[in-house]
Amino acid sequence: MSAIVTLRASVRQRSLPRRHAVATVATVLLLSSLAACKEPARPQRPGPTVSVTTTKAAPLPYVVTASGQVEPNRTVAVQSLVSGQLTRVAIAEGDEVREGQVLFQIDPRPFRAEVDRLESTVARDDATLARARSDSVRFATLAKDGYVTKQQLDQAFAEASALAATVAAGRASLERARLDLENTTVRAPISGRTGQLLFKGGSLVRASADQLVTINELRPVLVRFPVPERDFEELRRRAGLDRALAVRVLPGGADSTRSITGQLTFIDNQVDRSTGSVLLKASVPNADRSLWPGQFVTVQLQLSVDENAITLPSEAVVTSGTSTFVYLLEEGKAKRQTVKVGRAAGALVKIDSGLTGGETVITEGQARLRDGAPVQLRKPAGAAGAGGGRARNGSARSQGANGQAPGGSGGQGGPTR
Repeated sequence: MSAIVTLRASVRQRSLPRRHAVATVATVLLLSSLAACKEPARPQRPGPTVSVTTTKAAPLPYVVTASGQVEPNRTVAVQSLVSGQLTRVAIAEGDEVREGQVLFQIDPRPFRAEVDRLESTVARDDATLARARSDSVRFATLAKDGYVTKQQLDQAFAEASALAATVAAGRASLERARLDLENTTVRAPISGRTGQLLFKGGSLVRASADQLVTINELRPVLVRFPVPERDFEELRRRAGLDRALAVRVLPGGADSTRSITGQLTFIDNQVDRSTGSVLLKASVPNADRSLWPGQFVTVQLQLSVDENAITLPSEAVVTSGTSTFVYLLEEGKAKRQTVKVGRAAGALVKIDSGLTGGETVITEGQARLRDGAPVQLRKPAGAAGAGGGRARNGSARSQGANGQAPGGSGGQGGPTR
């Protein structure tokens, strides 16, 4: 209003035409209204909130992880060596048996009768042989005096030799008959656990044809697992082929923190061309029988340890086209750093080049970042409780300024530098 009064006074003093005065007053009113309607300046948006971790050099084991399957150390399909009727089954399905334990009994009566017959035959042939040898000695004496011809003497010695051969054959048959009689009792060839019984008592079994039961040796067991050709080459380079390596076996579906230790015992002598892998086997004591033949397990084979390795969570690494990089936190701003990523180690990746240790790397919130952008650290849980509103605001400004959280701790990725 004061501007309008001053303008009217100036018009009167200068005696301006009324038309010009009205136009000037309208212009002043328009400028005043525009100045009154101008919006206040918006506050600058805060930078993205991120989590960080501090890199450091530490030993990193080189572990080959593969899927494996348990198989018995030894497995035997028990068969009878003689044919006959199964008169007794001395075990139940799933029993633990010892080597030499009686499993089945086949009717021994026909085999015992055969042993008795052959024993009598051998005894008769022994008596005949003794008489033939006596005759040959007597004929030899008579031949000196001319009472027996040379032909008769030769015939006596030939009969004695034939009878000796007959006695030897009879004794061999007797030994075989005794062995058959012994085989009517079927014993466990190895210690282990029995499977399903395929024949019951009273069944007629055939020699070396009918499988009676299968026995699997469960202590120890073998775990077979294939490794890719690339990991096999690393195995040869780091550990060689003749070194006994420790193997960790994680039973499938069980607690991953519980593992069973074994030892690498077998490396196949060729690469499977159909799968591009090499078959390995490990022997596991399996004292508590927690591993079962046919079970699928996870196998971890440690080849060596990389000293002074730099590792990061895999989500901290950003890939854009052919470029791989991470964001560092320096003076409250994000700095792009190109890195070369090596092998994976669980949830971590090894950084072959680009980092030396001690850098503060952003591990969460990279999607909204650009090189040189200001950032804020994520507050630790419970940090905004007792400080009040003023302390919280100050903390946020402090983070944006120097890239450190109060107390020197970072976000979920780990402690800041």
